[in-house]
Amino acid sequence: MSGRDKITGVVLAGGQGSRMGGVDKGLVALRGRPMVAWVLERLGPQVDELLINANQNVERYAVFGHPVVPDDIAGFAGPLAGLHAALSRAQHPLVATAPCDSPFLPDDLVSRLHAALVEQDAELAVARTFDQPHPVFCLCRREVLPHLTEFLAGGGRKIDRWYGTLKVVEVRFDDEEEAFRNINTRDELDRLE
Repeated sequence: MSGRDKITGVVLAGGQGSRMGGVDKGLVALRGRPMVAWVLERLGPQVDELLINANQNVERYAVFGHPVVPDDIAGFAGPLAGLHAALSRAQHPLVATAPCDSPFLPDDLVSRLHAALVEQDAELAVARTFDQPHPVFCLCRREVLPHLTEFLAGGGRKIDRWYGTLKVVEVRFDDEEEAFRNINTRDELDRLE
């Protein structure tokens, strides 16, 4: 990986966890550790800097030793607001995202997204398994920030609508479908315990 642009990774933990009864999903324990700890452990070795995007329990997230960046846009505006916050504060030209509720994300996520981004000269690379894109697993260039700021300022919130306005490459991870499983409900969590 020598010679590649440096990458900032961000764990998206800015949601309200409404499907899990309003709890902060990143802090919910899986096998004795907060879910965000699993994600940080897997994403960390793949990037040069790590940020955590969180809008509540900031001091609890700060314990993990990475900068915690809240959304600049009020009202839990979704993953795009988290990406916006990360792009605004990233030290590196590329930003990779992963959600806090996907503890089994692929160890080669960033390298595969990066290879496709460079090869296709795209603005954004997004993971896909079979016919399912996973827009919260992406790698994008920091220079999309003004474009995203404008989209959000205009009331846009849907991640796929924003993607539709960029040069995007989808990267197949059919061989690692299970790695993109996210944990939204107590039932899903109990099954994995």
